[in-house]
Amino acid sequence: MRILFMLAAFSGLMLPISTLAQTLKSNEIYSSISVRPIVEPNPVLGGDGRIHLAYELLVVNPTPLFITIEKVESLDETSRAVGTMDGGALAAMTQPYGGTARQLSPGTSAIILLDVSFAADEKLPTSLSARITATRQIADKDGKPANLPKDYPLVATFSFTGASTGIGPAAVVVEPPLRGKGWVSVNGCCDAITSHRVAMMAINGQLRLPERFAIDWVKLDDKGLLYTGDVSKLESYAYFGVPIHAAADGVVVNLYEGTDEQVPGSPAKGINTENIGGNMVVVDIGDGRFAFYAHLQPHSMKVKRGDKVKAGDVIGLLGNTGNSDAPHLHFHIMDGPSPLDANGLPFVLTKFSSQGVMAADGIDAIFAGKPAPIQSLLKGDKANMLPLNNEVIDFD
Repeated sequence: MRILFMLAAFSGLMLPISTLAQTLKSNEIYSSISVRPIVEPNPVLGGDGRIHLAYELLVVNPTPLFITIEKVESLDETSRAVGTMDGGALAAMTQPYGGTARQLSPGTSAIILLDVSFAADEKLPTSLSARITATRQIADKDGKPANLPKDYPLVATFSFTGASTGIGPAAVVVEPPLRGKGWVSVNGCCDAITSHRVAMMAINGQLRLPERFAIDWVKLDDKGLLYTGDVSKLESYAYFGVPIHAAADGVVVNLYEGTDEQVPGSPAKGINTENIGGNMVVVDIGDGRFAFYAHLQPHSMKVKRGDKVKAGDVIGLLGNTGNSDAPHLHFHIMDGPSPLDANGLPFVLTKFSSQGVMAADGIDAIFAGKPAPIQSLLKGDKANMLPLNNEVIDFD
């Protein structure tokens, strides 16, 4: 297989060699892949006391080659590296759509999840770009990756810089939407692949990332258990039916109520694009921000479209409707009133106390009916911070 280059002809021109046209200039790299940010990052102070710039790179391989991403360096506006991922760490934050881990098969794509963090008092960059190092391989006669031939017109390993993005507005401050102790921020931001971070939606031909900062809130009892008794019974979850509170003042602009409870511990049934959030409420909280509350109990709504709500008002009861396999509140802030046709925005909670963070096997443990394994990492009282993934939170 050969890559054909079209050379411009210069007939009858007496020009110095240095001015003759080239197919690529010295600052242009034949990258084989396209890389772009999907949505700009927004600064948010996490429960670890650091400011996080979480965002995603969409990588597309339109070639018949295999491309392996070796390293991704985040650069500030001065080209200083402010974050680096390679090897296993990069593989753990890459979601391939075809291929495996860091290797993109011909004609496939992937998302690379970035989380560049800074000390709370550190000056933030005004923009970010990515320096990508990758390796090319051809497909052999069996369609497997093989090293490039010696006479191949491209080098095997290459680097280029691109995927520039500005920095979006900082996080909005809101009140906790729940009360009580032992709430777990399941599928939270920012340092792991979760169902929220990779929930990339294509709506009317535009890519959306509505759930970048979303949290699925479930509650542990005093023994650290998610439920007691039959996992499939709603009454086994002591927090089922607790009040959900408005996190900020605003106006109800979107509301859906028409779904029944799902069976806990089983895949959700009857899901479509209309009812995926179950019984849900969207509140316009101003400045282009909208608060989304999902999976509420049937017939539990305390508001209707057009109602004004104040922070702390009860808007409904926690349920297990829509795309849900256990009672929980899905909560996030977004830049539009449609839960799917929007991009997620960061938020910080006015006040909470962290018991720590569940261990890596914590989710499996609590859904198996075992006590949550809580580590003391991030433990303490917090103000105006975003609870991070799997933090165990107490609210007043």
